[in-house]
Amino acid sequence: MSQLLPVVGPDSAEATPSIITIQKARLKDQHLVCEFTEQRSEEAPARAFALTCHEQAHPDLTHRFSRLVPHLCLLTEQLTETPDFWPDAAEELPARFEAFSVTGFSLGKGQGGVTLIGQRTLTGGKVLYLTSPYISFDDETEAAYPYAHLLEAELGEALTEVEAALRGKCAGYRQLDLFDTPPTATADVPLLPLTARA
Repeated sequence: MSQLLPVVGPDSAEATPSIITIQKARLKDQHLVCEFTEQRSEEAPARAFALTCHEQAHPDLTHRFSRLVPHLCLLTEQLTETPDFWPDAAEELPARFEAFSVTGFSLGKGQGGVTLIGQRTLTGGKVLYLTSPYISFDDETEAAYPYAHLLEAELGEALTEVEAALRGKCAGYRQLDLFDTPPTATADVPLLPLTARA
């Protein structure tokens, strides 16, 4: 659950505060698709929403989704852990993770756990869809995922970016040139001589 933040942009003086609780989020064709609830105050009833952002996802959001890839690989037993398995927080994912992507996640009740959803591109170009088992962040049994607290921290960063996207953070737009040729260029079109007739 997040702090009270403005509904309409972070700089709006007339913004109404709200509490957003994200339930599901996924990236489809670089656009965020999300299910969440919003409350105007802690006492107000929650309203449920399903939203597809038409703006392209901000690179920070796609980066946060990519940081979940090592967890997806371990949870779905696609890769085994090695001493250099975990990438440094500042670096991009190593080449061993290139074929994998996390496309979304679904949170459990009270955000006490998560199921990761992703895919692996096979050598033949086909896609293998992956869904991790549900991971509880409070599981203390021997069968618990040993990196649940690291997953919870990475997921918290992803949730922050998802909420920022819901509040308007998206990729910047770049206006493309209308014409590829400079305005002084001339086209090579042969001219046919015309004769005037009276």
